[in-house]
Amino acid sequence: MADAEVLLEVDGGVAVVTLNAPDRRNALTPDMAGRLIEVFDQVDAQPEVGALVVRAVGKSFCAGGDIATLTSAGQDPAAPDAYDGMSRIYDSFYRLGQVRVPTIAAVRGSAVGAGMNMLLATDLRIVASDARLIAGFLKRGMHPGGGHFVILLRLIGCGAVAAMALFGEEVNGTKAVELGLAWESVDDADVEPRALELARRVAADPELARVAVGNFRREVVNGAVSWEVASQFERPAQMWSMRRQAR
Repeated sequence: MADAEVLLEVDGGVAVVTLNAPDRRNALTPDMAGRLIEVFDQVDAQPEVGALVVRAVGKSFCAGGDIATLTSAGQDPAAPDAYDGMSRIYDSFYRLGQVRVPTIAAVRGSAVGAGMNMLLATDLRIVASDARLIAGFLKRGMHPGGGHFVILLRLIGCGAVAAMALFGEEVNGTKAVELGLAWESVDDADVEPRALELARRVAADPELARVAVGNFRREVVNGAVSWEVASQFERPAQMWSMRRQAR
């Protein structure tokens, strides 16, 4: 449905997930987050899919948690509905990080708070040169949530994490590449085409893409392992891929 807040299209082995709530700058509500989780489940269930691109409609990638949702939860954070709603928002970007194919965030406009967590959950980020990447939690009077410190530290150094998450420094696309927060910074109009170009490349072999990204995350993303351990992770996968070619 074109008017749904989360859209899913699959073309040529690439799943494109679109955040489609531009009137509130794609800020996440519990319902929208729940739909994201459902969509990521659908992607995993389609073996012909070999990559996923997350993009957004409008001027913002994602403005974080919806203000009305955050305000309501703040009245009584331990209330079951409030707790469950916030958990669903946390779970949406955590679930993105578990999708079984390589993932790319195509980021235009601003990404704030939970929106930052969404792009940090992906394997690769292509951002507009004039993008605005903002942690933003403390400015709202909130402690960072969703494991923000950890997933930011996976990409950039401790000082840069402090600058963004504690001291409120805003980062544009050019600076994001300099820090290692993004792979490439391009003109706004080129963000999605570039992300799709990369996604189609790895999606050409979806079976291999799924195996490779699993080991990439085990070895690199979720805490670096030793060379010896990495060799053991990779051995069966490489032997499987070689045997597959010989068939």
